[in-house]
Amino acid sequence: MKVGKKVVYFICIGNSARSQMAEGFAKALGGDVFEVYSGGTDPKGLNPYAVEVMKEVGIDISGQTSDPINVSILKRCSLVVTLCGDARDNCPVIPPGVEHRHWSLEDPAGAVGSREEVLNVFRKTRDEIKKLVEDLVEEFGSV
Repeated sequence: MKVGKKVVYFICIGNSARSQMAEGFAKALGGDVFEVYSGGTDPKGLNPYAVEVMKEVGIDISGQTSDPINVSILKRCSLVVTLCGDARDNCPVIPPGVEHRHWSLEDPAGAVGSREEVLNVFRKTRDEIKKLVEDLVEEFGSV
């Protein structure tokens, strides 16, 4: 780990879409500021729609993995970001001194409709996550 990098851990239920997109954006936009991980309370595998909509903005997350929460990473964190109520409520105890933020985001994996309608829900969530990650990079990059 580079000196000065903040360890950030994005956590949601399935570690399939929201936390994966957040991980991808944080690595792409804040790789010089953050050491980035994601995990889930109940990992479901990487969602292909998440991969597709991230590719649309030039970020390839296809090599990322859907993992359970790793307590050793949690203990090294500077910041834990939960991206859904289930993760916030069921996350292991966040160690003292670790900052916790909660981003309440719609789960795009629950979207129904045509392929294009589902993709649009994923795009909306992707764009919300991008803005939140940009704000994090700006905040921590200036510290």
